[in-house]
Amino acid sequence: MEKEAKYKNVVKIINSVIETESDLIANMANICAILKEHFDWLWIGFYRVDQTQRELVLGPFQGPLACTRIPYGKGVCGKSWADKISLVVDNVHEFEGHIACSSLSNSEIVIPVFIKGEIGAILDIDSTKIKDFDDIDRKYLTMIAQKLTVLFS
Repeated sequence: MEKEAKYKNVVKIINSVIETESDLIANMANICAILKEHFDWLWIGFYRVDQTQRELVLGPFQGPLACTRIPYGKGVCGKSWADKISLVVDNVHEFEGHIACSSLSNSEIVIPVFIKGEIGAILDIDSTKIKDFDDIDRKYLTMIAQKLTVLFS
């Protein structure tokens, strides 16, 4: 199945699952499970923003062991949070300050999730393949993140 067609199907599934659930963590967990089931990625998960500690804290995920805490501005996720932008990293080994939670990770995409006008979480996805993510991934993963924004703002 073509990538965009696969995403359209996945977005429908995610929407049907999260629209009736009022718990953010439960929705994050199901999003991770649905994405993991449909795509061959190494790791899919959310990092929640802890403003008190100025760090990202591991949330629901699918995949191997993960980093538990990421300081503000550090690594791909921390930079996404600090700069308030999504990032596609073709080769994580060339990203200055990359935090290697798994030596199997080679490319990464991160999408901020805005809740009540502020970044409340980061959707983080790692792949074993170099250059595995593109603008199609960014488009549809942003749609998924925006659905959480709408539900929880």
